[in-house]
Amino acid sequence: MRFAGLVVLGTGLVVQSVWAQAPIERRPPPADSDAQTQTQTQAPKDSKEPQGGFPTIKVESRLVNVALNVVDAKGAPVAGLNKEDFQILEDGKLQEIRIFEKEAKSPLSIVLAIDTSESVLTNERLEKEAAKHFVEALLREQDELDLLEFSDVVREMVPFTNSKKRIEVGIGAVQRGDATAVYDAVYLASKLLAGTSAADGRRRVVVMITDGGDTVKGSKYTEALEQAQRAGAMVYSLIIVPIYADAGRNTAGEHALIQMAEDTGGKYYYVADPKDLEPAFKHVSDDLRTQYLLGYYAPRRGMDDSYRTIKVRMADTELRDQYGLRYRTGYYADAR
Repeated sequence: MRFAGLVVLGTGLVVQSVWAQAPIERRPPPADSDAQTQTQTQAPKDSKEPQGGFPTIKVESRLVNVALNVVDAKGAPVAGLNKEDFQILEDGKLQEIRIFEKEAKSPLSIVLAIDTSESVLTNERLEKEAAKHFVEALLREQDELDLLEFSDVVREMVPFTNSKKRIEVGIGAVQRGDATAVYDAVYLASKLLAGTSAADGRRRVVVMITDGGDTVKGSKYTEALEQAQRAGAMVYSLIIVPIYADAGRNTAGEHALIQMAEDTGGKYYYVADPKDLEPAFKHVSDDLRTQYLLGYYAPRRGMDDSYRTIKVRMADTELRDQYGLRYRTGYYADAR
């Protein structure tokens, strides 16, 4: 049985939702985002009055998780580093690292967004098989994946699920379209990720397969980037480039995807041939598997929607020029 419907998101943008099976049960809405709010109090829970004449002090803080990739001069992942090897700053002020994982095992919420325009979907069998192998290799029991296809519109083929079979069916059902709504896809993917649970340091990821040429009047680059940052989503772009020297290439679209990857802590890969999608997917999978996870409590500074910058650096100044660090560069204070 085939179901179809419309999902209306907050900005008035509409994503068409289509899937080949019965609706998939969604996870419960999150209590909060990756910036989880915690309240600490010095008085016992049973105490209704301040003890000893001193007022109860409440400090509200937010846990900010930062996924981090460290590579050497040759681009190889650097493993075995400890919490003491890193420093993290918010708006230029040093923060205490309270959470640290040498190899991030935290759950993943992934949106796989496939550009189905004629300029990209040139070898459907190879491209679909590569996507299926990526899901098979990456998805663990604690992970979930949402599948989107986009051309002139963005369609949700499979809502968030852990079922590899359902995702495989959805990948097999993607169809060619005409235009390319790249920024709508990033915006809507990030909207979907913002609704996922942030428990257990869950990492949010958008994986785009596209040539980067946005040809639809919809979300703008700045809106798409802001939504990704609000969701705390890392954007990985597999950029399809049939001819590197083609004068008609949309290099502006390529550069936009590259900048978006850098700002969100993701990465980009060029794919010159459909058969190269398989190794590109493996690079994304390896990248997510070799991340460190750092977390710190950032005190609130009033209720505002300001953008807070994040900087991670090696504690040893001699290592700062030897290692490359990749992570998201900030978050919005009111993001939930």
